[in-house]
Amino acid sequence: MNSRDITVTTWSLEQTSAFDHTPVPAPPGDTLRVVRAEVPSPEFSRFLYTAVGGDIRWTDRLPWSYEQWQRVVDRPGVETWVAYDRGTPAGYVELEAQDEGAVEIVYFGLVPAFRGRRIGGHLLSQGILRAWDLAERHPDRTPTQRVWLHTCSKDGPHAMDNYLKRGFRLFDTKVEKEPEVANPGPWPGART
Repeated sequence: MNSRDITVTTWSLEQTSAFDHTPVPAPPGDTLRVVRAEVPSPEFSRFLYTAVGGDIRWTDRLPWSYEQWQRVVDRPGVETWVAYDRGTPAGYVELEAQDEGAVEIVYFGLVPAFRGRRIGGHLLSQGILRAWDLAERHPDRTPTQRVWLHTCSKDGPHAMDNYLKRGFRLFDTKVEKEPEVANPGPWPGART
């Protein structure tokens, strides 16, 4: 083990029925909207990824080229849903329809300034509802039979609790060593 290695626990969770989902209403007030980003945009997707994941060490997509981002956002069955608070992006959910009726919540999270405002539970609920509904808008796909995701010990302190409260169940746990990565923030020099 390298002295700069850290231990990371990754938990995989799933719902196997739409009835597993425990929804959360929108926070009080009329300022929050959850809207699908219908025009595939590598720039916008990268912005969301870095703005949400910068302080919790999302690094796997940072080295991607424009073409790699374009391939992901253009894939059939990939959808990005964005929460806006008074017109400002507050967080997002990226869904990916997969084989055999599975839909993965690939990414989910909030921009740091919007955490703790009761937005996360509602945004996750909206993403789950859409995941269970994905086949209706894509009749060539198998109806959704499973919604799944993974989270890890590097994610925010409330991530696992939010998933469990929404009705997800743990189906796998892995513990691995990985190199320590400096907190990249949303851009070099950003306050984290």
